[in-house]
Amino acid sequence: MTKKFKFLFVHQNFPGQFKNLAPFLAAQGHTVKALHLGRERRLIDNIDYVPYATQRTSTKGMHPWVIDFETKVIRAEACFRAARALKEELFSPDIIIAHHGWGESLFLNEVWPAARLGIYCEFYYRPEGADVNFDPEFKIDDPSDVCRLRLKNLTNVLHFDLAVMGIAPTAWQASVFPETFRRKISVIHDGVNTKQVVPNPTASVRLPSGKRLDRKSKVVTFVARNLEPYRGYHSFMRAVPQILQLQQDAEIVIVGGDSVGYGQSAPNGKTWKQLFIEEVRSQIDDSAWSRVHFLGQIQYAGLIALFQITKAHVYLTYPFVLSWSMLEAMSCGAPVIGSKTAPVMEVLIHKENGLLVDFFSPKEIADAVVNLLDDENLRVCLGNTARNTIVRNYDLDSVCLPKQIRWVDAVIESPQA
Repeated sequence: MTKKFKFLFVHQNFPGQFKNLAPFLAAQGHTVKALHLGRERRLIDNIDYVPYATQRTSTKGMHPWVIDFETKVIRAEACFRAARALKEELFSPDIIIAHHGWGESLFLNEVWPAARLGIYCEFYYRPEGADVNFDPEFKIDDPSDVCRLRLKNLTNVLHFDLAVMGIAPTAWQASVFPETFRRKISVIHDGVNTKQVVPNPTASVRLPSGKRLDRKSKVVTFVARNLEPYRGYHSFMRAVPQILQLQQDAEIVIVGGDSVGYGQSAPNGKTWKQLFIEEVRSQIDDSAWSRVHFLGQIQYAGLIALFQITKAHVYLTYPFVLSWSMLEAMSCGAPVIGSKTAPVMEVLIHKENGLLVDFFSPKEIADAVVNLLDDENLRVCLGNTARNTIVRNYDLDSVCLPKQIRWVDAVIESPQA
């Protein structure tokens, strides 16, 4: 890429998945702007952060099947108007790279018809074989839900005729897209900075109670953006009583917020966090419960420190988007217990670089945790191999970023959609 190009990134919470690619392009002397949901225009790392603001909210009384699409159209309209303002500044991007999942990039080719569009293909919803009705405990019995899903994919489908190429972080996430567009998707992970996300034998974490945990502590970790069924919070909490009973010096550290990121809200005005605390609390005495620590959402440095001290990190998920946290834990040399679900099994190989368990079996989860806490040799072996897996396959500088740059080159060279 010897010629200098003008790039426009689009992401409601920029930089998001473009946190490495966009700064790299800016550092190479390309012009880089980013449309994001915000109020303030800023220049950071030579990237012009251009805010867009929505002018309305969803219509009251809207048919429930189309609420999601209306929300995306509202954002697309806001981005369209922000793009028009950028055009009046005489900015005309050669390449637009967008996470199209929120609809923002839907009308940008109406402003810049010559720009090539590459999209981040995070997920395509399906009525079966993925997240929907994976968990029988929260099964949707309404047969019309397939209609809602079809409309939920409208933004995906409308972008297929606009984008010249797509990029997906895992092969499974790419595979759920329709065959008609799947051939345009390159599988390239966002990457892990394995020079910064590293094992650290001197790491420690101080809990809000004042208790300090380090590598000598029997730390068990569970991390999700929000504590909810999609990320197996209920299955993990149901394993906690057995873990505490069999490991009387184990410290269980749970990270995640109280909101709902995916799926349904908890019933009766409760949070999923509280609902499953109430379910298991009667099985745990006060002394044991004092060893369960809910930290909420924490700073990134604190999260990495937890991964550096944990003796068993549990990552569970519906067949859905793979969290960065699992790969970052592995990069820190943490022994990981993962669910036998896609796309976890794309990364974890049972008894080689981690342990795989039944998502729905609290006993199997607890047994795996107890086994790791009791077996130092197994922990060390799995942790070392996990670290090697990430360095070999997901390292940012040597693997993922070079592939991303080649993908950008391919977007530049592709004929218009």
